[in-house]
Amino acid sequence: MLEIYNTMNREKEKFVSQNDDRVNLFVCGPTVYDDAHIGHGRTYISFDMIKRYLEFIGYSVFYLENITDVDDKIVVKAREMGLNFETLARFYENRFKEDMYTLNVDSVNFYPRATSHLKEIYKQIDILLEKGFAYETDYGIYFETAKFPDYGKLSNQRLDKLETHREIAKSNKKSPYDFALWKKTNEKPYFTSKWGNGRPGWHIEDTAITAEYFGSQYDIHGGGLDLIFPHHESEIAQMESISSLEPMVKYWLHTGFLNVEGEKMSKSLGNFITIREILKDWDPMVFRLFILSTHYRNPIDFSFKALNQASKNMDRLKKTVNNLIEFQEILDKSYPKRDEFKTLQSKPLKDELIKYDDLNHDILVRLNDVKKEFFKHMDDDFNTPRSLAAVLNFTKNINSFINENISKIDIDENQLKIAQEFIYLSLRFLMDFDEIFNLNLFKQEKSLENQELADNLLDIILKTRDKIRDEKNYQLSDYIREQINELGINIEDR
Repeated sequence: MLEIYNTMNREKEKFVSQNDDRVNLFVCGPTVYDDAHIGHGRTYISFDMIKRYLEFIGYSVFYLENITDVDDKIVVKAREMGLNFETLARFYENRFKEDMYTLNVDSVNFYPRATSHLKEIYKQIDILLEKGFAYETDYGIYFETAKFPDYGKLSNQRLDKLETHREIAKSNKKSPYDFALWKKTNEKPYFTSKWGNGRPGWHIEDTAITAEYFGSQYDIHGGGLDLIFPHHESEIAQMESISSLEPMVKYWLHTGFLNVEGEKMSKSLGNFITIREILKDWDPMVFRLFILSTHYRNPIDFSFKALNQASKNMDRLKKTVNNLIEFQEILDKSYPKRDEFKTLQSKPLKDELIKYDDLNHDILVRLNDVKKEFFKHMDDDFNTPRSLAAVLNFTKNINSFINENISKIDIDENQLKIAQEFIYLSLRFLMDFDEIFNLNLFKQEKSLENQELADNLLDIILKTRDKIRDEKNYQLSDYIREQINELGINIEDR
């Protein structure tokens, strides 16, 4: 059974969804004022994998990721560039989605924007004011953290202890830990409300959006470790104060920090790397594999050495898949598929084990064990590095088996049957692995090397045909032309 680490309780818990086989998943999305960086890539690749695994084991998952499209950073940059804030926000939102598409992060069901949910935001602020959890000043509307005794329960901090080591800010707030629900301003851009012109606070957009689509309580909330305090703490305070229900979220999942060569990534240190920059020189699936090679909760240290290792692992996985497909083609010609192989490549239940029938061979036992090991680690809080290690180790068994048996299949019928079953079941297992990791292992792409080889071969054939025409052997020359034309390459004789 799947167990996941819940940040709220600091321990692994058995995963049980609130609504049978349906799961509602929310992950904090980007503030769209600049290109997404590799830290964003780390978080969103991880949650894409998590959604994929939940669906693989039978859940129907609705995945929301908000777009913060109005924020002080957006407003400042838009002014600097002489743009409308919406123009800037839409530009970077589109670039963010393009980056996610390139990284195969394509499982998000909906990207709701903050500016499209102002009515929901106003409604929540109204309720908080009516219930006495919020108050109004000349500068805005603030949530009064002292009215919510559990503030700090996610980050495991006490509000009174925080005040002893934080300087109290100069403001008309009752406490420096009170946070804005509505920021009053008459500087454009602003939105009109009963409390005056202004813009929504950062925290309120998330609860307004999740309450609209999920209700007051839902299954999983995810984001980076840096969002626990104050962002996620503030979300909890808002929603549980509005609904009087707890917990707002059953499971809190957080991705670890991404460092660059051992240092925190920042523009001031000159080690800030966008996704677009890294993908100029690296295959996006290599970067994706690099991310999934570390447990989502652990810190990850970005380096080109680590990318090189991920590239080698990707090559090994692709080579193994290609070897399996090529050997399968040989087997199909030598030994036509039995009926039971016709559905072997349909996705199995994860706990389905190989049925040996009258076959008993060490390699089938090994495949069975690897499959159990893979899913055991995935059920252990989505432990992708250990699951990946099991698969990479097994590729050695696959390739050794193919090398040892490719010359025996024509003379040993029993060996042929074992090979047939092993190859098909191995392919199906790797298809399942790729469905979860989403690395495009079965997507056939023409490499530049192969394309160059094909072009050279065609050139040789055409030059040979010219010589045949010079020797006036028009019958053979016409035959070659017809065969090439059938491949979609048109040759016209002068």
